[in-house]
Amino acid sequence: MDEKGATQLKGKMTLVAPWLRLQRFDFHLGPLLPSPLILLSLSALSGAGQNLVTEDVTVVEGDVATISCRVKNSDDSVIQLLNPNRQTIYFRDFRPLKDSRFQLVNFSNSELRVSLTNVSISDEGRYFCQLYTDPPQEIYTTITVLVPPRNLVIDIQKEVAVEGEEVELNCTAMASRPATTIRWFKGNKELTGKSEVEQWLDMYTVTSQLVLKVGREDDGVPVICLVDHPAVKDLQTQRYLEVMYKPQVRVSQNYPVQGLTREGEPLELTCAAFGKPQPTDMRWLRVDDEMPQHVVVSGSNLLISNLNKTDNGTYRCEASNAVGKSHADYMLFVYDPPTTIPPPTTTTTTTTTIPTTITDTTATTEPAVHGFTHLPNSAEELDYGDLSGTPVLLNASTEALPTMHLSNTSLAFRPDSRAGEEGVIRSVDHAVVGGVVAVVVFAMLCLLIILGRYFARHKGTYFTHEAKGADDAADADTAIINAEGGQNNSEEKKEYFI
Repeated sequence: MDEKGATQLKGKMTLVAPWLRLQRFDFHLGPLLPSPLILLSLSALSGAGQNLVTEDVTVVEGDVATISCRVKNSDDSVIQLLNPNRQTIYFRDFRPLKDSRFQLVNFSNSELRVSLTNVSISDEGRYFCQLYTDPPQEIYTTITVLVPPRNLVIDIQKEVAVEGEEVELNCTAMASRPATTIRWFKGNKELTGKSEVEQWLDMYTVTSQLVLKVGREDDGVPVICLVDHPAVKDLQTQRYLEVMYKPQVRVSQNYPVQGLTREGEPLELTCAAFGKPQPTDMRWLRVDDEMPQHVVVSGSNLLISNLNKTDNGTYRCEASNAVGKSHADYMLFVYDPPTTIPPPTTTTTTTTTIPTTITDTTATTEPAVHGFTHLPNSAEELDYGDLSGTPVLLNASTEALPTMHLSNTSLAFRPDSRAGEEGVIRSVDHAVVGGVVAVVVFAMLCLLIILGRYFARHKGTYFTHEAKGADDAADADTAIINAEGGQNNSEEKKEYFI
């Protein structure tokens, strides 16, 4: 017989006692109540089509659990609730069990609802709902009691860690049911730990271990141990990491703020260092050379009032604390001072009377100025020459023409002419160089063409008369003797290559 059949059989046996009590009660009342046979027949008729319904209950320890036995298509049949030990808690609206934690919430022909306060682990189990029909009906509901962790603790191996070390943290959730799930977070990032579960009676203790390699960025960051459990929400605890690290050094240029470091100008550098603990020792030095005597070092500042070429090099700022030492370098290169450009010349313009002399009254007057027919020989002549007494010809004819005298005040554009002179000289130099290169390239091309034609014309096979008559000789000596002319004509055998 399976478990369900055994439960139904026990329910049928339990239903006999109330009918026996009714039967004895019938003997006392006489004709006031029908006989048990009649009651059984009525129950058999009324049990058809009735269904008993209930649900399982999950409750946190210490809270209230509500058990409901409901009847569909009820016909006023008797409903009864029993505990896991098969003791009657409620028979209709009457409570035989002397446990005040059970209270009647609702009773009707179709429902029996009972509440259980201050639930504990001992209250967990199956509770039975019975309906007096023929055959009797019985179903059970299961109460599950959840126990949240009683304590959540983080233990850290080292209260203060040094950058680069590994830190071990342990989070323990004690006495929970069911076993908890522990999650780790560093800031907003989730990490993975290793968990172990220990069971004691019906309770579980879970310990999770996290090994973390810390850096300077982890200083002051919280490590959170979060518990996932159906009996509790947002249960967590955290520890803040404390990490020691060596200084972080940075060199900044205060002056000049932007631009190049030029000879004759000042230079000011500032060294900033941050670490934990805060650096206490800070000094300036010059790498691979001695510090110049005119360099002024004041705490974290370095000042050179007058830069020169001998100051070129690498300057280092070192800072140290209890953890270690670090540095930052500044490479100095002194550039030449800027070229000084003279300010433009200020001239005063004066009015000069230009006398005009006409020697031939029959000559036709020319227009005012056509242009200079005689130009200065150089820019210096135009710039610095005194043209106040020099006549300027306005026409190339031999007739006497009007002459005019130009004063020095008309040459107020001398700075511009000097700049123009430099531009002209540069353009002339480029033109001359370009012309010379073009001539050389052209000459080389012509030479290559001539050589090519020469070698093409003289290409072929050349024959001499030295071996004439020596074809039938037996050996080399005989061939030389029989050669045409012999050795007597050796003076005549000459070849000329043109």
